[in-house]
Amino acid sequence: MINFQFVRTSVVKTALSLIGKDPKAAFIAGGTNLVDLMKRGVIAPEKLIDINHLPLKQIELKNNILHIGALVSNSALAENALVKEKFPLLMLALQAGASAQLRNVATVGGNMMQRTRCGYFYDTTMPCNKRQPGSGCGAIGGYNRMHAIFGTSESCIAVHPSDMCVGLAALDAQVVIAGAKGERKINFVDFHRLAGTTPEKDNNLQKGELILRVEIPANNLNKNFHYLKVRDRTSYAFALVSVAAALEIKDGLIANARLAMGGVAHKPWRLTASEVFLRGKPATLANCEEAAKLAMKDAKGFGENDFKLKLAPNTIIEALTIAKSKA
Repeated sequence: MINFQFVRTSVVKTALSLIGKDPKAAFIAGGTNLVDLMKRGVIAPEKLIDINHLPLKQIELKNNILHIGALVSNSALAENALVKEKFPLLMLALQAGASAQLRNVATVGGNMMQRTRCGYFYDTTMPCNKRQPGSGCGAIGGYNRMHAIFGTSESCIAVHPSDMCVGLAALDAQVVIAGAKGERKINFVDFHRLAGTTPEKDNNLQKGELILRVEIPANNLNKNFHYLKVRDRTSYAFALVSVAAALEIKDGLIANARLAMGGVAHKPWRLTASEVFLRGKPATLANCEEAAKLAMKDAKGFGENDFKLKLAPNTIIEALTIAKSKA
């Protein structure tokens, strides 16, 4: 790890000014991913701007929209009464992530900004287009058991590691961002990027911008829901495949459906076609199976992760079955 400057501010405007003046600076909040990357030499910011004292820790309902500050810890969000009552799918996704100790420190904004856990990205002796554009992708033709089956490119087959982000993608959240030109909003499903030809860009946050909060509109998806995470061990492990499923069932028919997956793409993977198929249909096993079949269109394995081609639809079916069966 190189020597670096450390500064702290409690004012959003000052934080934006500091990051805007220094192209080699980075924000630090919980640091649960950033510090790991610095220790391994994957990234080497020359200045860290501590933003933990910014006023971005609110969790409040305004005009039927839940406002979640970027500096809210993952554990505080999962334990919040509003989240438990109105957005329990997000609660389950948060509880599935990392360990209790990490959730106590990790922030909402930091969780969104975390980098892939691909071994080739972390190993500076190996080729990785995310770390060094143009060097190649070691995972293609290499050890790729954890890697993507959707939205891949010749440049990168890494996956986004977050559980929280899968839940937020399913809930039609929006991200509020501040920059030198003021604030802007972006749909959560558009915040993260597919690798394409620029895998070094994980998201659509511009240099010098700061995540202020996440907003989730109220819904009727707090009864029939489930977050299912399939992993190698039952705690502190990244998803092989995960599914966020929520249904609004009226008179035996699915009035609304939300589905998103983790562990399968460079970004949280929303299953829009499956959602459209389910709406207006009975919540039967046959319809769940058909929704899972639709979800697998264009899926592609890379050898050691071929098992995901079977695991993914089975996980979708299981998540939907549990969600629809809740009283």
